[in-house]
Amino acid sequence: MSAAEISVSASSPHTAAAKRRPKAFAVFAALLALLVCTALLAATLGAAGIPLERLWPALGFGGAKDPATFARDQLVLWSIRIPRIAIAAMIGALLAVAGTVMQGLFRNPLADPALVGVSSGGAFAAAFTIVILDSMIAPNAAANAFELLPLAAFAGSLITTLLLYKIASRDGRTSVAMFLLSGLAIAALANAAIGLLIFMADDRQLRDISFWLLGSLGGATWSKAALLAPFVIIAGLVMPFIARGLDVLVLGEQEAFYSGINVERLKMISIVLVSAMTGAAVAICGVIGFVGIVVPHLLRLAIGPGHRLLLPASALFGAALMVFADTFARVLAAPAEIPVGILTATIGAPFFLYMLLRQRALVGS
Repeated sequence: MSAAEISVSASSPHTAAAKRRPKAFAVFAALLALLVCTALLAATLGAAGIPLERLWPALGFGGAKDPATFARDQLVLWSIRIPRIAIAAMIGALLAVAGTVMQGLFRNPLADPALVGVSSGGAFAAAFTIVILDSMIAPNAAANAFELLPLAAFAGSLITTLLLYKIASRDGRTSVAMFLLSGLAIAALANAAIGLLIFMADDRQLRDISFWLLGSLGGATWSKAALLAPFVIIAGLVMPFIARGLDVLVLGEQEAFYSGINVERLKMISIVLVSAMTGAAVAICGVIGFVGIVVPHLLRLAIGPGHRLLLPASALFGAALMVFADTFARVLAAPAEIPVGILTATIGAPFFLYMLLRQRALVGS
């Protein structure tokens, strides 16, 4: 190879990155604008509508013309809408990043925390806490000790993920097919256990369990937003440190090892991160599926597979998608609310079928 060829070869990754950079910046700007627009839409729409000309005074920008309307708008906005928007954005970011990390870790575009039972494990742990804690300790004990439910959901998601990893791994290698199939089996087992808990539950517990199964942001409060915030911050701090490892892992575990990646440490950090993000999301709003599988795929088409850009872009797009889905769930059958998990499944399930058919076409070709 000539010196010129070596020079071109050595600079090609940087050249490619430089060529992608304007496009990536444009995508990030578009995603940020999308998130702001969906947040404004969510703030104005609902059973108590707040037009844009009244939104700015209620947010503290400008004076109000009608003191009575101003007071009502501020109450609705700061007590209900804004904490709900904040929680929806954080939930969407956590689920999208969890899906991106899991797909990178297992090198499979069909991996998703909800699909392989991680969310079901968290939901089962929360439902188990509601029913058994209330039955064995005191009525309403779980409801009165709200902090127990995030811990239970996190533990359920972590145990489920570790169990999947143990089943799918052998001699230091992880079988993706075994991972997905065992995930489906564990999801079915968790759902069966939830069905048994539903059979044992009384009317109040049954309503609480239904919340976990269908997913809803109806009980959004500032205290719940405060519970989610540390998970978002931790995910944001960890993402830069695992991005390169996930990129190299695409080549295989052995190649990643020879590239200087501590593969086992990367796996453990990724598994704990996915479990924490999924468990926190399930604990606050129940099971919401398909966000983690739809968002990474759409973004890979726009900015490529590099996780250094894909992870933060997934957080932004997941946040915007979740805020939009929750707004749609609130206004579609107003004044009633459709569980947001139903809407995400309605959008995500056809997309998942499309991915399956696309995978089959690629394998066939």
